[in-house]
Amino acid sequence: MSELIAAGLLLFAAAALVNVLPGRRAPYAVPYLLGAAGSGCLATVGAVALGRPGHAPRLDLGDTLGFGAAALRVDALSGLFWLLTFAVAVAAGLTAAGWASARRPGRGPAAYHALVLASVAVVESADNVFLFVMAWEGITLGFYLLTAAGHRRIGPAVATFGFGKVSGAALLLGLLTGTARTGDFSLAGLAELPAGAARSATWALLVLAFAVKTGLAPVQVWLPRGYAAAPAGLRPVLAGVAVNAGFYGLWRTFALLGPPPAWLAVTLLLLAALTAFLGIAHAAVQARLERVIACSSIENAGLICTGYAVALVGALTGSERLTAAGLIAATLQTIAHAVAKTLLFAGAAALEADAGTGDLERLRGTARRLPWAAGGLAAGAVTLAGLPPTAGFVSEWFLLESLMQQFRYSAFPYGLALAVAGALIALTAGFASVTFVRIVGMVVLGPRDDRPARRAPCRADLGAAGRAGVLLLALGGLAAAALTPLQLRVIGAGLAPLVPREVSAGALVSPWVVQPVFAGFSSLSPSWLWVVMPVLCAGVLVLLVAASRGGALRVRRVPAWRSASGGVHGDDRYTPFGYANPTRRVLGAVLRTRTRAVPAGAAPPGSGEPPEPGPARPEPGPEGAGPVRTAATGGTLDYASDVVEIVEVYLYQPFYRPLRALVAAAKRLQCGRLDAYLTYMLIALVGALALVAALS
Repeated sequence: MSELIAAGLLLFAAAALVNVLPGRRAPYAVPYLLGAAGSGCLATVGAVALGRPGHAPRLDLGDTLGFGAAALRVDALSGLFWLLTFAVAVAAGLTAAGWASARRPGRGPAAYHALVLASVAVVESADNVFLFVMAWEGITLGFYLLTAAGHRRIGPAVATFGFGKVSGAALLLGLLTGTARTGDFSLAGLAELPAGAARSATWALLVLAFAVKTGLAPVQVWLPRGYAAAPAGLRPVLAGVAVNAGFYGLWRTFALLGPPPAWLAVTLLLLAALTAFLGIAHAAVQARLERVIACSSIENAGLICTGYAVALVGALTGSERLTAAGLIAATLQTIAHAVAKTLLFAGAAALEADAGTGDLERLRGTARRLPWAAGGLAAGAVTLAGLPPTAGFVSEWFLLESLMQQFRYSAFPYGLALAVAGALIALTAGFASVTFVRIVGMVVLGPRDDRPARRAPCRADLGAAGRAGVLLLALGGLAAAALTPLQLRVIGAGLAPLVPREVSAGALVSPWVVQPVFAGFSSLSPSWLWVVMPVLCAGVLVLLVAASRGGALRVRRVPAWRSASGGVHGDDRYTPFGYANPTRRVLGAVLRTRTRAVPAGAAPPGSGEPPEPGPARPEPGPEGAGPVRTAATGGTLDYASDVVEIVEVYLYQPFYRPLRALVAAAKRLQCGRLDAYLTYMLIALVGALALVAALS
C-alpha cells in the first residue's frame, strides 16, 4: 500500500508540474485528470484500511524533513476520511477538467488545486506534529492562491489568508502546549497528556483551529467571500474536499484527548447550532448563486459540528451510545455535504459561464439550456434540503434523533443545551427546504428570463469529463442513501478509534432498518423508501387522473392577475427576490432587515449615485462588509430590502480602523535592511523558545 500512497502523491506533483512548467502547455484538462487519478489511488488506500482492521498502510518519510521520524499512517479513522475525501475528489477533478477544457484558465490554478489535494492527504494521515502543521499551512496557502487567482480585488484572498493564519497559529500553539508536557512530537503522544489546564488549553486551541477552517461562528465570515472569489470550476475542491480536513482534525482531537472540558462541549454545541441557523438564514436571501451555496456551507458546518458536540456530551456523561449517535450523525452529514456541495458548485460553474453572471435574477430558466449542469444543481439542492429519499434526509434524521435524547440525562446544563440546539436545528431544516426550493424552482425548473444577458463564448454543458463527474456524484449520493445500513457499517469501522464497533452497530435494527443507536426510540428504513415512495407517487397520479376523468391532464391558460389597482405592471410571477422576501421579514430580527420604497431608477439613500432612467434592475450588494442590497421593480416604485451580516458588522467592523492603524505602524518596520529582518527573526525565535520553556 505504501507504493499506492506514493503514486497518489506523485500524481499530484505531476499535475502541478504540468501546469506550471514553461514550454508547450498540455491540454487544459490534463492536470485535473492527473489529480483525479491520484485521488483514486488514495481513496483505494482508505478503503483497504477500513476493510482490514488492525492493518494501517503507511509511507515512512524517515527524518528527511528535519524534525524527527515522520510517516503517513492510514489507520481506521484516516481511512474513513481518505475514502470520503478522495472519492469525492475524483469526481471534483473530473468536473474541474470539463470546466478547464471550456474556460481555458491560465497557468497556476491547476497547480494550486494539486497543492490543496496533497496537503489534505498529509493532514489526514500525518503522525508527526510538525508534518501536520506544515500540511495545514499548505491548505491555507492553496486557499489563498485559488482565491487570489485572476482577481484584481485582493480583499477576499487577504481575508481567507488572514483567517487561515489565525487557524494555523491556534493549531501550532495547541500542539506545542500538548507536546511540551508529553515530550513527544508524534500525534499519538498527545494521548498521554494528563488531565489539567494544559489538556483543556490544548482542546480549546485545537477546536478553534479547526473551527476557523470549517466556518463555525463567529469565525465564518471569510468563507462566503473566499469561496465566491475562487475560480468557479475549482470551488468544489474547496467546499467538498478540503473542508473535510477540518472535520478530520476535530475527530482526531477527540480520539487523542478523550472527553473535553464541560464548558467547551456545551459552548461548541450552542455555537454549532447557531452557526447552522445563521448560515441558512443568510443563504435564503442571497442574490447570487455562488453566495447562496457558500452560505449554505456555513449551515452544513454547523450541522456537522452539532453532531460532533452531541458526541462530546455523550463522552462527558459516560454514554457510549450517545457518543456513537452524535458521531454517526455528524459523519453522515459530512458525507452528504461533500457530495451535495461538489454537485452544487460544479453545476453552478457551468451556469455562470453560460449566462456570464451568478445573479439569480439573470439565471432564471437558463438551466434548461444545460441539462447536465441543471441535473447536478438539482441533485445537490434536494440533498441539502433534506428531502427523502436522499442522503441529506438520512443524515438530518439521525442528527435530530440524537438531539432528542436529552431526557435521558439529569444534568441540567447538558439537557438544556441539547434542547436549545434541537430547536435551532429544526428551524434550520425548515428554512433549508425554502432556500433550495428557490434554487430548484427558479433556476432549474423556472421560466426563462427574457432580459438580455451577457453570454460567454463557450456554452459547453460541463463537457464529457464534467458529465462523468456529475453522474458519479449523483449516483454515489443516491446509492449512499439507498444503502444506508451498509454505509453505517463502513462508518462504524472508521469510528473504531473513538467508539467501540459493537456500540456503533446498535444503529442497525436489521439489515434494512436503522435507528439512532438507542433501541426502541425510533427507526427508519431508507432502503424501503426507494421502493415505497415511487409506488405511492404512481398510485396518487393514477387516482388523480381517474378521479378527474382525464381533466387533470388538460391545461387551461388565462392572463396572469397582477393587482386590483389600475396601471400596475411588472413581473407576473415569482422572482428570486420576491420568493425570498417572506424569509427576510420572518427573520428580520436575525438579518436586521430594512425595507423601503424609492422612486423607480433612484439611487438608494446614501449611495451618492445619480438616479438612472427606466426601471431599476435587481443588483446584488457589494461583496465585503456591510449590507447586501437587492431590489425588485413594480410600477413606478422600487421595493428595496437590506440585510446585515450581524457577526461581521457588530463583531469585526469595530476593529477595522484600529487594525488599519496597526498595519500602518507595522509597515515602518519594512526598512529594506537585511540585518534588521534578521534581528526580527531572532526576536521571534527567542520569544517562541521562551514560551515553550514556560509551558514546559
